[in-house]
Amino acid sequence: MVESTLIRLDNVEFCWHANAKPSIRSGKLCIDRHEHVFIQGTSGSGKSTLLNIIGGIVTPQKGQVNVVGKDFTQLKEIERDRVRADHIGFIFQQFNLIPYLSILENVTLPCRFSGVRAKNATERSGSVNNEAVYLLNRLYSKSKFGFDRKTSELSVGQQQRVAAARALIGQPQLIIADEPTSSLDYDSRQAFMDLLFDEVNTSGSTLLFVSHDPTQQHRFDRVVEMSTINTRGSADL
Repeated sequence: MVESTLIRLDNVEFCWHANAKPSIRSGKLCIDRHEHVFIQGTSGSGKSTLLNIIGGIVTPQKGQVNVVGKDFTQLKEIERDRVRADHIGFIFQQFNLIPYLSILENVTLPCRFSGVRAKNATERSGSVNNEAVYLLNRLYSKSKFGFDRKTSELSVGQQQRVAAARALIGQPQLIIADEPTSSLDYDSRQAFMDLLFDEVNTSGSTLLFVSHDPTQQHRFDRVVEMSTINTRGSADL
């Protein structure tokens, strides 16, 4: 039987430096499979740090982090990298695109590192490239340029869409989105959100979404405040 909980944090504490105040000091946070959760909080409240912990990018000094059935606090870095490659699509705030690669090459990159995601993409669209083009066409519905362009030639908003397609390809179990609509105008933002929810609903992915934009909250199953997460001894969430 598959456990219903996809993400579980227990009494997690994380400091960036040995003598610094903890950026994260949580009670218990549980997020179920297929759930869509909007996390909000002020600047500096630890939102990006929380996503990095859940994504296995950093490891807390205390507590337990269980994601997709794996205890990240017990895994070596290379093992966390493998779990992330196979099961987590990450839309980073700074995009983290490779500038000398084309749009298409950036989007298909996760499938080079994960046979699981390559298999999922191929089963749905016939090939990894076909799946990448499908996602890009959804995000660039009015575009007249080819996807062989280098990402360094793109505007910030265009780069953000490439980063989104890269996260979505291969239908990962968990999508983590850190301010993914911050560089988009209203119409592009709505199109992006429509695609994001179409994809996570089709694949049954869990969505963890951080944004300063409260107008999108109505789309989510649950809204969680960082001030509630980041309080040791708070009620379970």
